[in-house]
Amino acid sequence: MDRRNSMLALLAGSYLAAGEPVQAAQPGLRIGLTPVILADQVAFLSRWGRYLSTTVGCPIDFVARESYQVILDMLFSEQIDAAWICGYPFVRYESSLSLLAVPMYAGQPSYQAYLIRPRKPDTLVHGWADLRGKVLAYSDPLSNSGWLVAQAEMAKSGVKVAELKRTFFAHGHRNVAEAVAAQLADAGSIDGYVWDTMRQQGMNAVSQTEIVWQSERFGFPPLVSKRGNRHPYREALRQALFGMAQDPAGVELLTALNLSGFTPGGVHMYESIRKQARSVAASGVGA
Repeated sequence: MDRRNSMLALLAGSYLAAGEPVQAAQPGLRIGLTPVILADQVAFLSRWGRYLSTTVGCPIDFVARESYQVILDMLFSEQIDAAWICGYPFVRYESSLSLLAVPMYAGQPSYQAYLIRPRKPDTLVHGWADLRGKVLAYSDPLSNSGWLVAQAEMAKSGVKVAELKRTFFAHGHRNVAEAVAAQLADAGSIDGYVWDTMRQQGMNAVSQTEIVWQSERFGFPPLVSKRGNRHPYREALRQALFGMAQDPAGVELLTALNLSGFTPGGVHMYESIRKQARSVAASGVGA
């Protein structure tokens, strides 16, 4: 009996400190994303994480990876709790995903895709039909503006991918702009929000490139969670994102991202991407 009492005392001691119960560790939220535009990405994500941690009431960590596929794999295997992805993978895996929030750019939850070329007098690329025999830079295999749009527009223009000299993935829209600026590619398929934000920030790659085509508007890349996710701070995260535009510290962070705020959004916002994906046989999105 003495031994049993001693064991109980030891167990009790592990939950007591200075006479008070030790609080269980709060479950943190892990948010995955591909590289952001900013030159000081690590410092910015650290500031954003601290802001959200204070507002949400639990630790928030950002996890950056090079591709949407890696981020999605981590989300589906529950290594992360939320992810900032693109509209194309959202419609492709819609049955397994739930919307958390949609960023707003220039007051709208939408953006455009651009086709860009080097800013030089002898360029021969004036549109998608001019890409035969040329080098085209993509962003990511699961990017709407950085891959899917290009497939759809080349098909509309009667251009087959096999007719291009070469294509390659730069793994990031900023990298697409830099590849085109360095004339490693004759053209690049890029997120218009990213190109515009790089221009606003005075990045050299934008001064050395120019837009030759702009798409219709698409639903802005959303923040999502795995369908069925019941993280206790999921709703608090949503509300913290929605409230950023009304908070001075939140506005400062939004300004750094060149965003207006966040809105709940809806699946209907991605119908134009869904329709486009259905026109591209290799998209993985059925009719």
